[in-house]
Amino acid sequence: MPELKKQMHLYHGSFCEVQRPDLSKCAHYKDFGQGFYLTSSKEQAQSFAKISTSKAIGRNLIPPKKYGVVSTYTFVGSTDIAIFDYAAADVNWLHCVVGHRRNRYFLDVVEAMKAYDVISGKIANDATNITITAYLDGLYGEIGSVTADTICISLLLPERLQDQYCFRTENALKTLKFERSEQIWL
Repeated sequence: MPELKKQMHLYHGSFCEVQRPDLSKCAHYKDFGQGFYLTSSKEQAQSFAKISTSKAIGRNLIPPKKYGVVSTYTFVGSTDIAIFDYAAADVNWLHCVVGHRRNRYFLDVVEAMKAYDVISGKIANDATNITITAYLDGLYGEIGSVTADTICISLLLPERLQDQYCFRTENALKTLKFERSEQIWL
């Protein structure tokens, strides 16, 4: 997992260009809570641009079109923001993701994460959603038990997961400089 460093390029995939992220438009109940999500993997952002565009068209949020958009940013850095990094997709990471996706589990973890402007870690994307849903449904055992946690993490194949950076505050957004965007054909 790449550490967030000054001058690092980050990418955001969507159905539109995002020059100025607006936290009020960011969805709740994502892996690390409400925030503006980026990745160091341009390929991952391209995949999200395609998925986001298809979903927006399917929900009649936008008219049909044949492309998504990847917006590129540079992290300019700051000593004024608090960053928490989940270096691995382990039990702590799993509890954070589950706690943010369903607001009745691991409330202590969710509360502790409120102290951070940016949270980074592996991404639980659409490909892993079925495994996390099964975990939430108790198919691996009681949520939070060692058995359920172990089974879920092993099925997620964490070594194959890409990274994500969730910029959760206005202070955090100030550390991003928009560079450019490009269309990604579906």
